[in-house]
Amino acid sequence: STDGGRNLSLDSIPMGLPMSDPTAWATAMNNLGMAPMGMTGQPLLPDFDPALGMMTGIPPINPMMPGLGIVPPPIPPDMPAVKEIIHCKSCTLFPPNPHLPPPATRERPPGCKTVFVGGLPENGTEQIIMEVFEQCGEVIAIRKSKKNFCHIRFAEEFMVDKALYLSGYRIRLGSSTDKKDTGRLHVDFAQARDDLYEWECKQRMLAREERHRRRLAEERFCPPSPPPVVHYSDHECSVVAEKLKDDTKFSEAIQTLLTWIERGEVNRRTANNFYSMIQSANSHIRRLVNEKAAHEKEMEEAKEKFKLALSGILVQFEQIVAVYHSASKQKAWDHFTKAQRKNISVWCKQAEEIRNIHNDELMGIRREEEMEMSDEEIEDPSEMKETEESALVSQVEALKEENDSLRWQLDAYRNEVELLKQEQGKATRDEDTTKEQQMKLLQQALQGMQKHLLKVQEEYKKREAELEKVKEDKLKIETLLENLKEQESSTSRVCACSQEKECPVEKMLSSSPVKSEREVLLVGIISTFLHVHPFGASIEYICSYLQRLDSKICTAEVEVLMTRLQNTFRQELSGVGASLEKRWKFCGFDGLKMT
Repeated sequence: STDGGRNLSLDSIPMGLPMSDPTAWATAMNNLGMAPMGMTGQPLLPDFDPALGMMTGIPPINPMMPGLGIVPPPIPPDMPAVKEIIHCKSCTLFPPNPHLPPPATRERPPGCKTVFVGGLPENGTEQIIMEVFEQCGEVIAIRKSKKNFCHIRFAEEFMVDKALYLSGYRIRLGSSTDKKDTGRLHVDFAQARDDLYEWECKQRMLAREERHRRRLAEERFCPPSPPPVVHYSDHECSVVAEKLKDDTKFSEAIQTLLTWIERGEVNRRTANNFYSMIQSANSHIRRLVNEKAAHEKEMEEAKEKFKLALSGILVQFEQIVAVYHSASKQKAWDHFTKAQRKNISVWCKQAEEIRNIHNDELMGIRREEEMEMSDEEIEDPSEMKETEESALVSQVEALKEENDSLRWQLDAYRNEVELLKQEQGKATRDEDTTKEQQMKLLQQALQGMQKHLLKVQEEYKKREAELEKVKEDKLKIETLLENLKEQESSTSRVCACSQEKECPVEKMLSSSPVKSEREVLLVGIISTFLHVHPFGASIEYICSYLQRLDSKICTAEVEVLMTRLQNTFRQELSGVGASLEKRWKFCGFDGLKMT
């Protein structure tokens, strides 16, 4: 055959094929753009859309198209599906009996692009087979056997489903009724090594892509490896020392310093360098302490804001609960319906629960603050003695004493309350009213004392913050003064040096008649030319010589340059009458004595 170079590697010819399930038949008809129909006329896919029939990207075939007129006209659901006659140039295909079961097929191999076609006419040629099956898609190779069967390999997998649709058709070559010119087509999946190899290659490629995608995802989530630490040298030591002074590069530099020390780079020669770097690292402790204090201050401010916002929310909750309670009174309650009353009671319970939760949270915050304040009172107040501002220190101490006295008064009131509670059971009914009043008064006094205590504690914290700010401002002003003094001394030295250097250069530039390097070259060339001509030469003669070297030189430029250098060139008149001409001579040796 003509396609002998494109042989297919086929394992076996399908023999004893099992019955295919209805889904394979529906898939084949779907790929051909037809509504999948069963042998009884019922649609296999009730929600089939004819516009989406060709899911493989090929438009549906027109029933009036010459050649493969496979798609039948719409069939009512109560009638069985009937395949139509297919007319080709060299043959005609007659459909099978619609009442017979669908043709049996073997299990589809993975990546199948090859079909087995049996029942061909004895006189069938490769051209006739190509004419029938090329309408299902691009045919890559045909391998025909002498025993009335062949194997066809298509370019894509979906073309195999279209070829399976022709299984069961009776084929007739031309108009002949000879037995050698007729046959019954049987199309089935074929297992080819080329198809399996391509499918395995595609699966391996997909697996590689998946592994690559997973590796990228893992690398994205893995922490980056730290950069390698450089070996110790004098240059690297100076670089690390500079980085240790910079706040932004301190963490990187301290890691390098730690690695060098652990490697054993410290010896007698490098001990001073390492000591200076350790000293620089120690200087950052103060900065870190200040940063911690600033963050603590921000946290305290955030706590205060949260507490204020929570108290405002609680006030609004109280107002809402008061509205519900006032609505529950008989004056307004009788005018509501049962459903409205039920809703109001449910809303009231929800609001009270939320209010109680927020109230407990606020009370917990206040208890924590009281605990912190009591811890601060227990601590030794020796730190406050180091402050520089005496006025603020005295105010802080006064507030602290007042805080202690208030705390003692609170303890006394609490003891009185406990005594009153113990005596309450023994007192008579007449005395109960007076004791209750006393209890209320004491509770009110306690609440007032607590509020006053909270205010005193807030003032105490504010004074401490002001003291810290004053200290920081003093340090900043001192550092600024030192920097300004250094800058003034350096700028005065730089100005003096620059003035000394600029003066002689300016004098030389202003006094020099030659303005560029090009003019210096022209002066040298003209001098050598006139030295060779002791009786002088005209300006035209000089320019003709110079234009051989550079065509851009003009006569006016040369004449202006020579007139500017009067001690080097001199112009003389020679000749009489009509032969009078101007000549330029070199007088540099005489001019040197004059200058």
